[in-house]
Amino acid sequence: MGNRRSNFFTSNRDSKVSVSNVETPRGNAAGFVRYFKEDLVSGLMVFIIALPLCLAISLASGYPAMAGIMTAVIGSILTTFISNSELTIKGPAAGLIVIVLGCIKDFGGNGFSDGQGPGDFDAYRACLAVGVAAAVLQILFGVFRAGILSEFFPKSAIHGMLSAIGVIIIAKQIPNALGVSTDKQEPLELLAEIPHLISQANPAIASIGLLSLCLLALWPTIKKKIQAISVIPPQLVVLVVAVLIGLYLNLLENHQYKLFGHEYKLGDQYLVPLPSKMFGILDQITLPDFGVLKQWIAWKWIGMFFIIGTLESILSAKAIDSIDPWKRKTDMNRDVLAVGCANLCASMFGGLPMISEIVRSKANIDNGARTRFANMWHGVFLLVCVAILPATLHLIPKSALAAMLIYTGFRLAHPSEFSHMYQVGREQFVIFVTTLIVTLATDLLIGVAAGIGLKFLIHLINGVPIKSFFKAYLDIEEVSPDTVKIRASESAVFSNWIPFKRQIEHIGLVQRKNLIIDVSDAKLIDHTVMEKLHETQSEFTAEGLKLEIVGLEQHRALSNHAEAARKRGLARLRRITIVAEPDCEDLLQRECLARGASGFTITPSRGVGRHNVHDGTWETTNGIRLETIVPFQVSEGLLKYLREEVMTKYHATVSVETIEVLLPDQFSQSEVSASPLANHG
Repeated sequence: MGNRRSNFFTSNRDSKVSVSNVETPRGNAAGFVRYFKEDLVSGLMVFIIALPLCLAISLASGYPAMAGIMTAVIGSILTTFISNSELTIKGPAAGLIVIVLGCIKDFGGNGFSDGQGPGDFDAYRACLAVGVAAAVLQILFGVFRAGILSEFFPKSAIHGMLSAIGVIIIAKQIPNALGVSTDKQEPLELLAEIPHLISQANPAIASIGLLSLCLLALWPTIKKKIQAISVIPPQLVVLVVAVLIGLYLNLLENHQYKLFGHEYKLGDQYLVPLPSKMFGILDQITLPDFGVLKQWIAWKWIGMFFIIGTLESILSAKAIDSIDPWKRKTDMNRDVLAVGCANLCASMFGGLPMISEIVRSKANIDNGARTRFANMWHGVFLLVCVAILPATLHLIPKSALAAMLIYTGFRLAHPSEFSHMYQVGREQFVIFVTTLIVTLATDLLIGVAAGIGLKFLIHLINGVPIKSFFKAYLDIEEVSPDTVKIRASESAVFSNWIPFKRQIEHIGLVQRKNLIIDVSDAKLIDHTVMEKLHETQSEFTAEGLKLEIVGLEQHRALSNHAEAARKRGLARLRRITIVAEPDCEDLLQRECLARGASGFTITPSRGVGRHNVHDGTWETTNGIRLETIVPFQVSEGLLKYLREEVMTKYHATVSVETIEVLLPDQFSQSEVSASPLANHG
């Protein structure tokens, strides 16, 4: 999801698909025939990636291993014919592991990863009933075109939630990767237990997990050096290597070995538990226990399945739309309806919840998919594989699957996420970290609620009126027959974005009019709205329309990031004053402009320097006085140059002061790059 965005996506320039002089592919009967080869090949490559991930996610979620495959098969076939999303791959996702496993544990189960224990099967059936009820809500969500409600959640809280999920996945999979078991269940307890787990690791099993993790992490570098293997998915390499090591260690047979005086056990408990006979997937069909829906705890998890699953699916589909080489747009209401129908069928027969999945969808694009039939083919390959090769799949070590999930969790909680949120703004970073920590300490629902609550508190501190938290104050004015101005007052924040967005889409994309969004009277435009306005500008451009944002010059950005929140008030810049000898006048003029200043003022000066005072001459000397006003980031580079190159060679003094200005864009060399949302004609 995302920039988590930056971790998962590359630009269209990096895609293997060339779109020049090619008509837009469509997932209809003609598209099925015309792009049969491209979709089939991409489906095969995605299948190779999806196979181990489906098994890993299913076991990590507390379901039988085959449940993940069942979900991917049902989802890929059903959604292909319901959704109009051309490039997304539907299936189980790592982001739902925490929710599903939490549901299993609340109903008294411990999961199927280490075999079926008392209460595991009943908890599994209860979780299936929860999945069915959540799927019904998703269907209603799509039918009543409520997909826009996903726009409510603030970006910083969403990123915090996803990073927390990544940390939880890592914490819970480390024991499996090391071949040890632990009684600790809570994420913070597991993280604190890591040193002890490492000391108790089964060396043979841990070597498989560590080698698998290294292969996943280093594969991009290896591919660059050896172009011949660039088309091979790293997941396939991990599977082959792990299975070969497992065969060498004879994991199919229970036995022991000694190392450094310690005795360790090996056996098929370290392999993926799968039925050994052909078409064993049919034996895995399990019906839900709808009796649990009478319990209040079930409805907590129904809400979690529905909200988090729907939100993740929509965000993933939007992200894939943004890198679709043909810029096709998914009908989000129709896509949620498709996912809901597939989830209903999957949960009715023993499968996991599913979403539009990011990593497999990105791989789908990279491998040249043209239409949604690539999604279908990946499901067909999965069905054929588990139907006729279950004994082969049983050879996969669970530690290799755990390594894949640890790698996925690391990408969700990548350090760049922390860096990105800090760059957007310190207040966004605080919300992000708060959501992450509270989620780790409690659960997802409380974590997200804490992030949203803190966001409201920060808005209050920044002067947002309570009355505008959920109501958008908009004035509509027709500027010309093809242009309309929407003037926003009070505030433009995440919680009132939905009515704001409806007006923008109705007037702009439905009535086909250009828009001017005037935010000069808004007390605050938060990060979420800034980001969404940026996205909306791109949508208008793709539709041949124009969306201009005016009034940002009346606001002060809370950071240097283009999508930082804007608070009404004067902007802070730096005024640098340089007094130097006349010989360096040309140098100073040239370097100031070269280093980002938009202009300067030079006046002649006369004065007495410190050395004249000390020697008693009091002799005045001629000089020049240069003043320039620049943004903070420009001032840092300019000051470094003055300190290292000017003041070491010339007699010069430099002073710096922070000032407030009315029109900050006047002091930027590149007004467009300084704020991609601003309209400067």
